Amino acid sequence: MINYHIVFCPKYRRSILVGAIKTRADEIMENVAMENGWKIIAKEIMPNHVHLFVSADTRTRPEIVAKRFKGRTSRYLRKEFRELLKMPTLWTRSYFISTAGNVSATVIKKYIEQQWDNV
Repeated sequence: MINYHIVFCPKYRRSILVGAIKTRADEIMENVAMENGWKIIAKEIMPNHVHLFVSADTRTRPEIVAKRFKGRTSRYLRKEFRELLKMPTLWTRSYFISTAGNVSATVIKKYIEQQWDNV
């Protein structure tokens, strides 16, 4: 197993991840992790970006981990919340991903949990 810190944003960094959309995104991400045998160590869904700290098997490439979370949430949220169809895509093509090699998992988890303190 390897731990990945993943960050991705909605297109144009719009603050759309609130209320029912945030709740549903949280559920979808939990399902993606469970179906793939991954463990979400920490997760924070901010209005305009998402932080995930995920433990995944070493056979799955890191970009696949990020794309599975982004792909499933985009498909389901755009189908369930019609107002999201006004955007050309839900997520930007880019994302940040790093392993927990240089800092401890505890430090990354604490950083993610403190996201609301930085707003």
